Amino acid sequence: MIRLIGYFFGIGAFLLLGTAAAVAIYLGAITKDLPDYEVLANYAPPVTTRFHAGNGALMAEYARERRLYLPIQAIPDRVKAAFISAEDKNFYQHPGIDVTGLARAIAVNLQNFGSGRRPVGASTITQQVAKNFLLSSDQTLDRKIKEAILSFRIEQAYSKDRILELYLNEIFFGLNSYGIAGAALTYFDKSVTELTIAETAYLAALPKGPANYHPFRKVEAAIERRNWVIDRMVENGYVTKADGEEAKQQPLGVKPRRGGAHLFASDFFAEEVRRQIIEKYGDKALYEGGLSVRTSLDPRLQIAARKALQDGLLSYDERRGFHGPVKTIEIGGDWGEPLSKIPMLSDVPEWKLAVVLSVDSEGAEIGIQPDKEVSGKIVPERVTGRIAAKNMQWAHRSAGGKRKSAKSPEEVFGPGDVVYVEPLDEAGEYRLRQPPKVQGGLVAMDPHTGRVLAMVGGFSYGQSEFNRATQAMRQPGSAFKPFVYAAALDNGYTPASVILDAPIEIVAGGQVWRPENYGGGSAGPSTLRLGIEKSRNLMTVRLANDLGMNIVAEYAERFGIYDKMAPLLAMSLGSGETTVLRLVSAYAVIANGGKQIKPSLIDRIQDRYGKTIFRHEDRACENCNADDWEAQEEPVLIDNREQVLDPMTSYQITSMMEGVVARGTAAGKIKLDRPVAGKTGTTNDEKDAWFVGYTPDLVAGLYLGFDDPAPLGRGATGGGLSAPIFNAFMQKAVEGTRPGKFVVPEGMSLIPVNRKTGMAAVEGEPDTIIEAFKPGTGPADTFSVIGDLDEYAPPEEILRTSPQANQAVTSGSNGLF
Repeated sequence: MIRLIGYFFGIGAFLLLGTAAAVAIYLGAITKDLPDYEVLANYAPPVTTRFHAGNGALMAEYARERRLYLPIQAIPDRVKAAFISAEDKNFYQHPGIDVTGLARAIAVNLQNFGSGRRPVGASTITQQVAKNFLLSSDQTLDRKIKEAILSFRIEQAYSKDRILELYLNEIFFGLNSYGIAGAALTYFDKSVTELTIAETAYLAALPKGPANYHPFRKVEAAIERRNWVIDRMVENGYVTKADGEEAKQQPLGVKPRRGGAHLFASDFFAEEVRRQIIEKYGDKALYEGGLSVRTSLDPRLQIAARKALQDGLLSYDERRGFHGPVKTIEIGGDWGEPLSKIPMLSDVPEWKLAVVLSVDSEGAEIGIQPDKEVSGKIVPERVTGRIAAKNMQWAHRSAGGKRKSAKSPEEVFGPGDVVYVEPLDEAGEYRLRQPPKVQGGLVAMDPHTGRVLAMVGGFSYGQSEFNRATQAMRQPGSAFKPFVYAAALDNGYTPASVILDAPIEIVAGGQVWRPENYGGGSAGPSTLRLGIEKSRNLMTVRLANDLGMNIVAEYAERFGIYDKMAPLLAMSLGSGETTVLRLVSAYAVIANGGKQIKPSLIDRIQDRYGKTIFRHEDRACENCNADDWEAQEEPVLIDNREQVLDPMTSYQITSMMEGVVARGTAAGKIKLDRPVAGKTGTTNDEKDAWFVGYTPDLVAGLYLGFDDPAPLGRGATGGGLSAPIFNAFMQKAVEGTRPGKFVVPEGMSLIPVNRKTGMAAVEGEPDTIIEAFKPGTGPADTFSVIGDLDEYAPPEEILRTSPQANQAVTSGSNGLF
């Protein structure tokens, strides 16, 4: 018996040693290829990039995985408790593997064997970290053993809080959200500190299978799983029974957060910043880098710019008539469902889509597109209203602008036609609307820093994502003229210099060019000031010809209007193509006294760790961080920007463009409580209408035109179309701010001159204006004209008031004399 026992013991020992050896060999082979768990110390997951407005408001978010990394100290205890209760209640006690939980899972799986049910897992949070970060999701024994070994090693290398931090920031919650902070924003539009018990429990239920507990498609399963988590939180002592019962009675309350721009009216601005970030740092940095981008956007000015441009576009478009319905649908049955499927302009919440139910001579009965949301789904509702005939009279014109092509609403549209409407009151009265075909772009900028404060790239980003403020290349027309005159003033001319405004022929390459003033006609010898104020083409061509187009081209490139400008005379009238942003930036240089600026939509960029990697403001301030005050001089902010225009020239041009607003092509269109200068622009055949202007502290510019350039119609000028939009924007923009003044540079002389002759005016002389002159210059002593005076008969008024002019004409003199 003893020998038999010894025999079996020997066999058992041999088998045990053999098994141990086999296990050791197997584990050795397994552990040989284990990934390095130390990489967790440098964990840097893809993180959401966020754009903020100048006041700090969140503007937009961009990510492939919506994730915001939170350190464990920033995660509330209630949130941690929910996930521990749902996933691993013994997390803070076990060494990486929960033996008790594993035994329980084995027992349940044996009991369910053959039932077809999915096996129950017993992975701890540590094991899930090992799997998610270091291993694949293969359901194999090898992977499970590797997971267990790595779990032991991770527990020895990192604290429990660090492991939980990794877990809560990595896990997938569905709806493209990763990490608890991203999930809280995606599902509830809240920070983690604002989550309720019910909301926290629902998020803790999701990692098991987000698709199984979808908030809209699997509502019952989602609530059941959420309530199970709440029960576990009560059972583990994290929540009182009363609070738990109250939380279980609440609906899911999921409110999905949309991607892209979040700040109202900021879509065009955010998209331009997005393009610049990709160009500067690449696609991966934007969608995975977790950048924090502080932009220059002023939300108040942005809303004002949007409204001013939209109102201007609509005003023009409605004068051109009705384009027709958006679509036509059947209204015999439930019209709410087909109407709800028609996409509307997402960034024009003031408007709604409606279907015409009936129409008569008094107006139309309409059905409004349902917009009530229940659990994220549109619920068709029969909401009706009415468009009175008086609220759609503009539509009596056809799209060609013909007068009274329709005499009543019945001739405009019929039942089933889908149109846009805008509510006028709560009683169900609506006004007919339509997205305009004409478009435009507007930019507002701080002239002292180049910070772009507002940008609108068209009527609606939902209608077209093309940004007409930065991407549309348009002819500036007469809005370019100030730079021709600035070049002249920098090269010996004065605002009182006189140029002949009369027909001219330019022969080049066998071609004859005969430019004309807008509206025809000519005014004879006129001062540079009058040439700007009245936007005289013939004067500008003569001035550019006398000055030399190479100089004009140099100035245009110096101001950044063009990269390379052909030195052709036609370019002096703005026949080249540029963008609104470039032209506004050029005007900003004049407004700030001639200092070069870099237009910028971005103030600062920080990486995921808070380190500043870009700053728009690059001026240095020496001694700004002195440790102690020892009666030293105040530190000075060093302005190292290039002086691209003489400050005196800047003031002269500004003064002349103040005349544009007071007496010239924008007269009566701009009404502000402070000094304002600006210039209209109208291109050939009225294809573009511009206005760019500024106060001492704000510059803004815009154009109107069709995307495929076409005539806007006779009389559609910068003064008639664009100047009123500029005025509407500026009135809102400067509201509540202190008026400033354009500063006269030291050394300039202010001398009264005759507006017509440019000569010094005597006291009491009519038609006198105060003109600014640089040192060493002043009004002419004799009547001098730039241009050909042969066969020119000046107005008798000039001959009467200027003997010098009489002498110049009768002697047939030419040029400057």
